[in-house]
Amino acid sequence: MKIEDVYNDLPVLETSRAILRKIEKNDVQDIYSYCSDPEVSKYTTWHPHMKIEDTEKFVNFIIDKYNKSQISPWGVQDKTTGKIIGTCDYVGWDIHHHKAEIGYALSRDYWGQGYMTECVEKIIQFGFEHMDLVRIEARCISTNTGSSRVMEKAGMEFEGIYRKHIFIKGKFEDLRTYSIINENSAKRVEDNFAI
Repeated sequence: MKIEDVYNDLPVLETSRAILRKIEKNDVQDIYSYCSDPEVSKYTTWHPHMKIEDTEKFVNFIIDKYNKSQISPWGVQDKTTGKIIGTCDYVGWDIHHHKAEIGYALSRDYWGQGYMTECVEKIIQFGFEHMDLVRIEARCISTNTGSSRVMEKAGMEFEGIYRKHIFIKGKFEDLRTYSIINENSAKRVEDNFAI
């Protein structure tokens, strides 16, 4: 399997309240509305968008990744309003070791309502069914309790804390790490290797 096999044409996924789809140029205003919120970027590696041009560059960057069949995010579209309210994606994929890492961001207007848990569950399912993954992991800054809850509700297990693991926004941060394992896939991969 190759990254292009999945990302050559990123499929549309659906949860009960959201559609996961490619981000488009006309989503800039929706994305700016949450990316400009300092509370949303508080626990991310990126700074809040200070002007709409920041978001335009971000959207163009994502569309370029789509065009190159590279790992790229799904936009999270609220079924009720039609607005893009966040992103959910695999931020890294190690094909040889059958593992990938999830990342996400969500508008503060939707925090605590289970939207991101739905999305994470859906891309975990997609990863196990279509990306040949055995291990899916996610990490968050240790003080980000909201993100920890998303991972736990999506069925991921806490593995431990990487101390002073990343240096962002002028300081070192501890990262909480979670994972979920597909034991059936692990057995199949091991059996195939033994042949």
